[in-house]
Amino acid sequence: MLDLKGYGWQLAEGLWMTVRAGPVAMLLAILLGLLGAGAKLSPSKPLQRIAGAYTVIVRGIPELVMILLVYFGGTILINALVEALGSAERVDINAFTAGVGVIGFVYGAFATEVFRGAFMAVPKGQAEAAKALGMSRFLIFRRILFPQVMRYAIPGLGNIWLVLLKATALMSVVGLDELTRKAYIAAGATREPFTFYFMAAVYYLALTLVSSILLQYLERRYSRGVRRAA
Repeated sequence: MLDLKGYGWQLAEGLWMTVRAGPVAMLLAILLGLLGAGAKLSPSKPLQRIAGAYTVIVRGIPELVMILLVYFGGTILINALVEALGSAERVDINAFTAGVGVIGFVYGAFATEVFRGAFMAVPKGQAEAAKALGMSRFLIFRRILFPQVMRYAIPGLGNIWLVLLKATALMSVVGLDELTRKAYIAAGATREPFTFYFMAAVYYLALTLVSSILLQYLERRYSRGVRRAA
């Protein structure tokens, strides 16, 4: 068994931070994905252009560059604005907020395309029939569109989640004490990098396996009543 030299609790703390950061970032990505897909499918040309620019630009910039830009560049910009308003107080961006916000913002662009394809896969006649029966737009979305959209979107969202989960390791560059940073600190203190990076890899693999089981459950749940082709 690997000797963690008393740093096992630090890895556990880092794992807990990763478990907290990942779902929050994914929730943000889903919300932005729904908004982005709605904008792309709307009849409004300006909204279509904004959503198109969002997906093209964000997907073309590495997550690490975005995190550094927001955390360091954002801090400089905010403090310049505060100084311009006549205040000498320094404002620092929280590492958790910056990391989660950027990761969610980046993967929201990928979720936009997943939701756009899912919405387009739902037959338009169903929403039109529900509207003819007097259902409101919100009720049509909640009862007719959303359950079917999720059935089509879950495989794509599952892939985004698995990539996003590993991308949380990038938050270590802004000092967030997630799993990778804790492994880095322990490896530096003990001079045993293989041991602690190996344990970090094991923890990420465990999270991935648990996530895969939950994703399979969600796919079965949203596919109830749907006949599968032989």
